[in-house]
Formats: sequence, C-alpha cells, structure tokens
Amino acid sequence: MTGGYGFTLAGETLVALASGALWWPEREMLVVSDLHLGKSERIARLGGAALPPYETYDTLERLEADLGRVSARAVVCLGDSFDDRAAAEGLPEGVVDWLVRLQAGRRWSWIEGNHDPGPVALGGAHLADMVAGGLVFRHIATPGGAGEVSGHYHPKARVAGVSRRCFLLDRSRLILPAYGTYTGGLWSHDPALSGLMADGALAIVTGRVARAMPMPR
Repeated sequence: MTGGYGFTLAGETLVALASGALWWPEREMLVVSDLHLGKSERIARLGGAALPPYETYDTLERLEADLGRVSARAVVCLGDSFDDRAAAEGLPEGVVDWLVRLQAGRRWSWIEGNHDPGPVALGGAHLADMVAGGLVFRHIATPGGAGEVSGHYHPKARVAGVSRRCFLLDRSRLILPAYGTYTGGLWSHDPALSGLMADGALAIVTGRVARAMPMPR
C-alpha cells in the first residue's frame, strides 16, 4: 500500500499506515489505538488549560479518511478510545451520530483501556482483549506476549530532530502509536518500552509515509 510499511507478525501480513493506523488486508480490518476522544473537555473540566475543543473532530476526520482509503469492513479500537467516563458520556450529539455512521456496516470492536469506562452507549463489541488469527489484541502489552498487538504507551521517536509518533515492532509484538490528536508520547528509549521490546526491534515512524528504522534506545 502506498505510504505504508508492510511486515509480518505471528505469520500474519500487516501494514503500518503513515497515519498511525494498522491495516490487516486479509481480514479487511483497520486497527487504531488511543483515540482519547473528549480530551480537551476533560482537561478544561479538571481546571487545566483551555485547549481548542476540536481534537475529537480532527481525530474522527482522519479515522473516516483511513476507513475510506482501505475500504475497511472491520475496526478494532485498542483502548483509551475515550479520555474518561464523563468524556464518553458527554460526547456532543453530532459526534455520537458521526461514530454511529462510521460503525454502520462494519464489525466494530472496542478493547477496554485504562481510561475507558467500559461499555458505553455505542454499538459494537466491548472486550477486554480479542484473538484473531495468530494475533491477540489488547490495550497494554504483557511481558512474554506472542503475536500481541497493543497500544497504551503512545510511542514516539526523534527523526532528524523532529518528534514522530511510531509503531514499535519486534519478533513477538507490535505497539501502535496514539491516534488521537491531543495525545502526547513516550520516547522509545524510555525503560518502559526498551524493557519490553526485544533486541533488533524496529521503530516505524509516521508522517507523509511510514518508514522503518532501528528502534532508538
């Protein structure tokens, strides 16, 4: 796929997209992690900075574009799709309608995250984790996990002095970057990530195209 980086994990052929989404062609499945919808509202509600409240719309615009680009029939959201319970319950009516339209005609799975409130008033399956083919989808990576696809850490790496969100890939696991517009990131050399990823791991950086390089440690 143009702009994507193809690889195999646990015998499955996958594509890391430049947007930060993962595409599984055989299953016609798009996977995204850490949307954190409603983050600006939560920050303001808790007395933080008044960020422009447009990140949910930007995130959904990019998701809708990816869904159309690959003609996805299935979607997996790898947890922290909402920034907290109040953000999930207080989504504007227009945002809820937008999510319902995106779900229409697609198998949609919400994986529980540490920010997520559990099942919310949206369609789709609500799961702690999910197994498909040789892969297991969950929010937080587990030591020794095999064929594991996860999120949570919001990995990033520096390329030519510029911070880039990135996938982290080794023989056993893949960690997705955060997809949400206002999400921060954790450097790949942080002990939490360098301790998880095996020697020889790659960082697949996002941007105009997805490019692989040795994972910065």
